[in-house]
Amino acid sequence: MSDRFVVVPVGQGNEQCSESEGAEGYTIELQDAVPVLEYSREPNRYGDGMPKESSPFINTDNDKGNLYDGKNMALFEEEMDSNPMVSSLLNKLANYTNLTQGVKEHEEADDDEGPAKTKKPVKSPALGTLIGVYLPCLQNILGVILFLRLTWIVGTAGIMESLAIVVMTCSCTMLTAISMSAIATNGVVPAGGSYYMISRSLGPEFGGAVGLCFYLGTTFAGSMYILGTIEILLTYIVPSAAIFKAEKKEDEAEALLNNMRVYGTCCLTLMSLVVFVGVKYVNKLALVFLACVILSILAIYAGVIKTAFEPPDFPICLLGNRTLQNHNFDQCLKTMEVGNVTVTTKLWSLFCDSPDLNATCNEYFTLNNVTVIQGIPGLTSGVIRDNIWGDYGPNGMLVENKHQASEPAADTSQDIYMPYVANDITTFFTLLVGIYFPSVTGIMAGSNRSGDLRDAQKSIPIGTIMAIATTTFIYISSVILFGACIEGVVLRDKFGDSVKGNLVIGILAWPSPWVIVIGSFFSCCGAGLQSLTGAPRLLQAIARDGIVPFLQVFGHGKANGEPTWALLLTGGICEIGILIASLDAVAPILSMFFLMCYLFVNLACALQTLLRTPNWRPRFKFYHWALSFLGASLCLSLMFISSWYYALVAMLIAGCIYKYIEYRGAEKEWGDGINGLSLNAARYALIRLEEAPPHTKNWRPQMLLLLNLDSDHAVKHPRLLSFCTQLKAGKGLTIVGSVLEGTYMTKEAEVKKAEQNIKSSMTTERTKGFCHVVASSNLRDGFSHLIQTAGLGGMKHNTVLMAWPGTWKQSNDPVSWKNFIETVRETTAAHQALLVAKNVDSFPTNADRLGQGTIDVWWVVHDGGLLMLLPFLLRQHKVWRKCKMRIFTVANMDDNSIQMKKDLQMFLYHLRLDAEVEVVEMHDSDISAFTYEKTLVMEQRSQMLKQMQLSRTEREREAQLIHDRNTASHAALNDKADAGPDRVHMTWTKDKFLTERNRNRAEASMGVRDIFNMKPNQSNVRRMHTAVKLNEVVVNKSQGAHLVLLNMPGPPKNRGGDENYMEFLEVLLEGLNRVLLVRGGGREVITIYS
Repeated sequence: MSDRFVVVPVGQGNEQCSESEGAEGYTIELQDAVPVLEYSREPNRYGDGMPKESSPFINTDNDKGNLYDGKNMALFEEEMDSNPMVSSLLNKLANYTNLTQGVKEHEEADDDEGPAKTKKPVKSPALGTLIGVYLPCLQNILGVILFLRLTWIVGTAGIMESLAIVVMTCSCTMLTAISMSAIATNGVVPAGGSYYMISRSLGPEFGGAVGLCFYLGTTFAGSMYILGTIEILLTYIVPSAAIFKAEKKEDEAEALLNNMRVYGTCCLTLMSLVVFVGVKYVNKLALVFLACVILSILAIYAGVIKTAFEPPDFPICLLGNRTLQNHNFDQCLKTMEVGNVTVTTKLWSLFCDSPDLNATCNEYFTLNNVTVIQGIPGLTSGVIRDNIWGDYGPNGMLVENKHQASEPAADTSQDIYMPYVANDITTFFTLLVGIYFPSVTGIMAGSNRSGDLRDAQKSIPIGTIMAIATTTFIYISSVILFGACIEGVVLRDKFGDSVKGNLVIGILAWPSPWVIVIGSFFSCCGAGLQSLTGAPRLLQAIARDGIVPFLQVFGHGKANGEPTWALLLTGGICEIGILIASLDAVAPILSMFFLMCYLFVNLACALQTLLRTPNWRPRFKFYHWALSFLGASLCLSLMFISSWYYALVAMLIAGCIYKYIEYRGAEKEWGDGINGLSLNAARYALIRLEEAPPHTKNWRPQMLLLLNLDSDHAVKHPRLLSFCTQLKAGKGLTIVGSVLEGTYMTKEAEVKKAEQNIKSSMTTERTKGFCHVVASSNLRDGFSHLIQTAGLGGMKHNTVLMAWPGTWKQSNDPVSWKNFIETVRETTAAHQALLVAKNVDSFPTNADRLGQGTIDVWWVVHDGGLLMLLPFLLRQHKVWRKCKMRIFTVANMDDNSIQMKKDLQMFLYHLRLDAEVEVVEMHDSDISAFTYEKTLVMEQRSQMLKQMQLSRTEREREAQLIHDRNTASHAALNDKADAGPDRVHMTWTKDKFLTERNRNRAEASMGVRDIFNMKPNQSNVRRMHTAVKLNEVVVNKSQGAHLVLLNMPGPPKNRGGDENYMEFLEVLLEGLNRVLLVRGGGREVITIYS
């Protein structure tokens, strides 16, 4: 089928009919023709000229050719070039996969690096909810804090406050998961997790800031897992492997930190090498790490059940009510009977200066007896009552059993050197929140794997929410069961010193503590490896998006896409966490970054819901904006509860990244919600903004800048943009407009090019505003349309700024100066102010700094006070800041110039303007011969140009007149008056031609003689006299000024004097460098009132 029809006439007899070729419409020649429809097969050239997004919804070039099969859809052939048929669309949607270049592809690239490389078919994603989302989330959520710190948190905070911590944090993640599920099910989510969701929902600025925060959180999580691994290794598996050993008890903490730094750095290096060599090994071990976590938890529950009827035997030695470190003694006795002889024990030698019975011992040791209690009394023991409430304290506070009798000693100075169990840090509720929160992170594991899921929109919500529900149950039950089974002093013993250095949670497990120790060790190893695998890929994704310029280098890597440079940076940041060396200090840091990430996920969902974006159609329906706001509020609260100074630092980092991307980042349009929010806010403000003019106190120039473009559609006078920037200083409204001659259909590409050039110039000149280029049949109408229609609602311009047409005298075409004068009349009719800059190319740039000089205002007539407001606004900018303001006013013979000066000074004082005042007297004088001659030359030039214009066009008009007469006479004689021929053959005799030519020449010669005999018009002579005299005064006073502002006289009411008006203005401005002609809009723009 064809694209359009062409009407071809069929002639009669020997007449040749012309056939229209091409597809730009059709041609019909009416010569008794019978129209015949023929087909033109030129393809349609319509469209918006914009490149289409690569997606399954748009036809590719390979699809063309099969679109026209069949004749049923012939009516829609033109649309098919740019829009697919529904059948083609549905076929593509059914075969669409969202596999991304992730870990799986990197593995395949590694495997394919051989001489016999074969192309493997891409398998469709096949992971379901259980394997793809639920178990990965479970593995990421359950980890190091559960095994190493949860018992200590329960003992320190008590069951009630521990439950409060668990409920708060789990509620936060559950609400975040609900918001995340809504975002993840709102269309196809490529792999990228929270970064992708936030950046595409909230824009590149928020996306980049939160993406980098999430990256830092994941990186510090790697540090935390490595520190957990080393803590398990050196404290519970091989304590003898420590390099730094403490000679004294008070040095133990520092020795442990140094060991953590050395071993942590070695472990980080080893893990980084594993990730660098091949991430496939990490993925193959993932199942092993997951099995370790599940087996450890099952062992804990089995041990809890076993305590109900057979509690394990883990004796705790108390001295008075103080818990002792059970490392260097076997029996909890001061003395013992051996063969009827009383001997001292190893415990005695720890508190006394010798093993003798008469040795000098520690006072508290002497006053109190030792007691043995069971570390795990069991579920039925009732110990839960003692663990309901917390026991916070400062660093160094001894762990005591409040129910045991104790005799206090007078001297407690030596307690820190005794083998007591004590707090290694100061404990308080908010600290525990920060330490615990990392144990509920990891909820993004499912969304990060969205590219591998069979049905991501179904699996992500179900799997994530079920994983959070499962882990919440595990944490709540663990808090209650730990408090119900384990003695309080053991719970508060962070490193298990009272139970011979065993892991506290391990002594509860069945069948052996080693199940938990080995399981938690491998679990922490796996989590650390996965953090070192995931964080570099997240950084690589941010770098490849191109929104943060300085991160571009981290988008590169090995040939198979492995992020080598990103891995190096991740290792370096991870080393910072390891040098901190304390798990309790690192945990709150990563809590901040994760909480900020979750905060913005909730905000993204709430924003999209409230804005009712047309594209917001999640399949997950169980969400509400109130839940998202509650989640965001909870995240923010937890940030400041955990650590207010860490929260401020994290927000400062995110804010700096946001501003950096805003100013230096790449332009990205992702259809984000912030744009929708801005649009709604702008709409609301515009509706609220009254269309009535603002109060005089609030008046400021809202600019419409009319630009001229050269032949390449570049800005002809960029200094006009600079001047606008200096005048506006970024405040108020600026609209930059220009006009191209022609129709929009033919000039569409040129209009877009012109807009791009103007926007580029605006960026260079730092002009903040809007650009609008229109195509019009002529420049006059185009500028008129801009003056009438630019702006929206109450946001409309009130001032027009344009350049003086400097070449109007050299141009033979009067259109340029006629357009200028018509624009002056348009602005006056529209009650808008007008600023005309003469010699605009000599105006200062934004980089210039004018030295000591003046801005001179020549106030001839009062038209609203704009003349006095403009210098004040200019002096706010650093270019004009050093300039002083001078105001000149003109006094006639009958004016009291002294009183005028006093009045003007008082007026300026009330206006709060600092300016020098001068009254210039213009005496009445006779009109000089120079003025008379200048007026005569002006009028002669004007008349001569009119004659030249007439002689050029007269021949065309005469020929047209004769043609019209012949056509009329032919039509009167023709029977068919309604249909005349298109071609008219005129007959000219030689005599007729010569007569007509001689008559025109005679008229032209008479016109030339009249020009040299004419006398000037008296009105023009008076106007010229004013222009000459005023110019003399202005040049005398202000020739050295940096800028001269002058009242602009209005154009004549009689359009016949337009050219004379231009001459008057030229004479008025002669000899001045930078001039700004100002014409008020007919209203007051400055006031003395506050």
